Amino acid sequence: MAFTPSLFDLPFGDSPDLALERKHAAAFNNRLCGVDEAGRGPWAGPVVTAAVILDYDRIPDGLNDSKKLTEAKREELFKQIVTSAHVAVASASPATIDRLNIRTANLSAMLRAVNLLPLVPEYVLIDGRDVPPGLTQTGQALVKGDGRCLCIAAASIVAKVTRDRMMLRLEGQCPGYGFAQHKGYGVPQHQAALAELGPSPHHRMSFKPVRLAAGK
Repeated sequence: MAFTPSLFDLPFGDSPDLALERKHAAAFNNRLCGVDEAGRGPWAGPVVTAAVILDYDRIPDGLNDSKKLTEAKREELFKQIVTSAHVAVASASPATIDRLNIRTANLSAMLRAVNLLPLVPEYVLIDGRDVPPGLTQTGQALVKGDGRCLCIAAASIVAKVTRDRMMLRLEGQCPGYGFAQHKGYGVPQHQAALAELGPSPHHRMSFKPVRLAAGK
């Protein structure tokens, strides 16, 4: 479903506003859910999505868009989020991404994350321009939502930390590609490793640089 602003969308500013978001959450019995992903662009590894329902009386200090935080701060906030909020995570493998395409695989994983939450949300805010098809709750796409909405920011941190940890494990399974450093993104180091070693089982063959490295 494409992003289509309506009269029923919740208003958000350009930066997180705890008082405003607390008011929104109260209108939905404190079951306001934020959803975000990590790993749409990399050439290797899964795309990971997270859904988070925050307790607005227990907001971790410094909560913000994961891209604006250091790795150490993300790890610190991750621990606080998973102990103070309702959290669920879902992912799509490279094979699923190749079969469905990255957009469809990502939206499907987002839907699964929402459905895995231990508390059923009443309203779902999704970073980006799309609402996952099949969502039973009212959903609102929020462009740059991870920098505007606290529950989406929390989801961005959970997704990012979870995916980074997965890529560290893949480094042990497939040494030589540098997954621990670049997390599968298309940096020169990764390009050189692909040229030398060819794609691993964890690469996305539907992505052009990987396909070219495989000679296809």
